[in-house]
Amino acid sequence: MQHQAKKRFGQNFLVDQRIIAEIVRAIQPAAADNMVEIGPGLGALTRPLLNHLEHLHVVEIDRDIIARLHAEYSGKRVTVHEGDALQFDFASLPAPLRIVGNLPYNISSPLLFHFAGFAERIIDMHFMLQKEVVERMIAEPSTPEYGRLSVMLQYRFDMEKLLDVPPQSFRPAPKVDSAVVRMVPKPLAAVMVSDASLFSEVVKSAFAQRRKTLRNTLRGYLEAEEFALLAVDPQARAEDLAYPDYVRIADLVMEKRKAGKS
Repeated sequence: MQHQAKKRFGQNFLVDQRIIAEIVRAIQPAAADNMVEIGPGLGALTRPLLNHLEHLHVVEIDRDIIARLHAEYSGKRVTVHEGDALQFDFASLPAPLRIVGNLPYNISSPLLFHFAGFAERIIDMHFMLQKEVVERMIAEPSTPEYGRLSVMLQYRFDMEKLLDVPPQSFRPAPKVDSAVVRMVPKPLAAVMVSDASLFSEVVKSAFAQRRKTLRNTLRGYLEAEEFALLAVDPQARAEDLAYPDYVRIADLVMEKRKAGKS
């Protein structure tokens, strides 16, 4: 029985065999990898990955697809984790992990932030995403695509776009272009910030009103002389700062709070 794609799950199934082969080549799966696939769907990546892997974990929310997976694969080859990837505890899987998937475009940003919470357990991630989202992820400062997503992910990952994927590579065809991105967690020593939640708070505040200067958006965090101390132009806008600048701002704010000066 043919599976009908469900809009509520953001299902667009990859059918282009050339693209599938390129993705698998980019991933380079090895037999003993602890790999987990997000949203295996109709198995476009699942089958070629299993040609290389001893075992594969999959996370799937669609009950119809879950039934297909159980019917097609033995538990020895595939472990099916039923539920929403946004709620899944990746710490429950054996580390180090490699994560792959054609992510639902309607929840891609929340998923990426969720994965970031497990970065220390991950070797790498390869995802199909909306091309516009990938461009934002890898964007340079002072460009239109650069934003909060850029800063938060560049702080935690080295990323590169691997290939563009046109709509006709899917059934049904999405209304947007897609792209495959590789994400490799940075060593913890390279991403140390005093308080990760404060860092996130500062970045969110800075980008909340993109048209305003940092003097306005960060007025609750920095005094005028502190901009000078950090060598940050208060007339600049959020998109003009790279992620290390935000790390320095967050660390200074944390020092102030510890000293009871704020």
